[in-house]
Amino acid sequence: MSNNRGGPPQLSYSEGAPLPVEAPTWAVAARDRINEKREKGLVHKCEPPPGVTRVLLHSCCAPCSGAMVEEMVSSESVEEVTVFFYNPNIHPRKEYEIRKEENKRYCEKIGVPFIDCDYDMENWYKRMKGMEYDPERGHRCTECFDMRMERAALYAHEHDFHAIATTNATSRWKDVKQVDDSGYRSAARYEGLKYWSYDWQSDEMTIRKYQISATE
Repeated sequence: MSNNRGGPPQLSYSEGAPLPVEAPTWAVAARDRINEKREKGLVHKCEPPPGVTRVLLHSCCAPCSGAMVEEMVSSESVEEVTVFFYNPNIHPRKEYEIRKEENKRYCEKIGVPFIDCDYDMENWYKRMKGMEYDPERGHRCTECFDMRMERAALYAHEHDFHAIATTNATSRWKDVKQVDDSGYRSAARYEGLKYWSYDWQSDEMTIRKYQISATE
């Protein structure tokens, strides 16, 4: 997606959009924290690594990718964001297809290119063999992040993207250092490719993910 300078309808970061009336208490509390920061003059600003204008965003679901795309294009430096869907860890296949199609639909709505990568389930099983009982945030999670980010980095390298990022970094259920380390390792495989690390777990991002999930 271009930053819509002559392209699709302009996207803007809409962290100030109203919450649905049935919003849960955690969402209301996050909104109140955002408003309090604004009253103090604190500005939420997102900037890519130096020299980055084209970003390949690995995505696991539509609400996360939508919120990150909006946040990314709020920067004047970013000219293009493309969503890359590669998630052989999602099971069963029916759930995988639901997430993929919803992600694709939302990308079409906001005018963002969507790359549908292979399901690649058999390779995922081979790579995770012996780690079936690892706990959340254990070594299996590291291997799973690595597998997906390595594929994203390869595609980014082959198609002249400047940086990769992942929606896994938005989840408060994930270890952000574990996610970021995988991103840095994968980007380092290719000269000139960068990994975009940022506070994607902010109140602003959490609220926007909820808004997209509730209204789209």
